[in-house]
Formats: sequence, C-alpha cells, structure tokens
Amino acid sequence: MATNTLAGTSLSMRSLTPQTQAFTSLSGRRSALISSFGRKNVSFNLQPRQIRLQISCAAKAETVDKVCEIVKKQLAVAEGETVTAASTFQKLGADSLDTVEIVMALEEEFGISIEEERAQSIATVQQAADLIEDIIQKKSS
Repeated sequence: MATNTLAGTSLSMRSLTPQTQAFTSLSGRRSALISSFGRKNVSFNLQPRQIRLQISCAAKAETVDKVCEIVKKQLAVAEGETVTAASTFQKLGADSLDTVEIVMALEEEFGISIEEERAQSIATVQQAADLIEDIIQKKSS
C-alpha cells in the first residue's frame, strides 16, 4: 500500500463506482497520511488554500497485453525481447513516426480515437493502456 504525507488542510473523497475504493475524509494541522489503496498513481499538487488530487488506476491486464503485442508488431521487436507495461517506446527504439503508427494501430484495434495532444504524452506501454481504458470508459458513459 503506497502512502503519502500531506501537510496542512482537510480533504474529503467518496467512491464513484462499486469497484473504486476511497477514503472518506482526512484532516490535520501538521500532516495527514493518505493511502492509495493499490492505485497506480496518487499525486498531490499543494497550492495555498487548494489541493489537487489525481488518482490513476492501472489498466486491465488484458489491455496491457494487447498493447504489448501491438507495440511488438509495430516496432518489429525481436522474438526473445520482452515488452512489458514498464517498457518505454524510446528504449524499444521507437522514433516519433513509430509512435504515431503505434497510436494509429491502437486506435484501430480498440475502436477509439486518441487526441493528438494526449497521444504525444504516451511514453510507456502502461500509459498507453491506461489512456485506452480511460477513453473506453468515457465513451461508454
């Protein structure tokens, strides 16, 4: 369980879906302990009188596996070389054109459209899988 210490103010959250776990509140004058409940990323941006909290959930294993296969195919990764969620396109030898082709293949495979700005921020297989699931979730809502 990942934890972060937050100094200062109070914060309240609630669960948006039955699958989402979240704490209900926290407050403290000096510091407070926040647990991420197994989420991939929990980040805080502290500003005077304002707290921004961003929680990113890891994509499903099936989505990550599909993205790995697409990346392997697009980059013609050698048979013995492993592509994992943590693999970066750069370390796999992708240039900007390769990245565009990967994004196009992902869009075709998953039946989605990825905005250019969001596509440019993808650096790892995990980030691509997380973005795909986010788009699919928003599309179905």
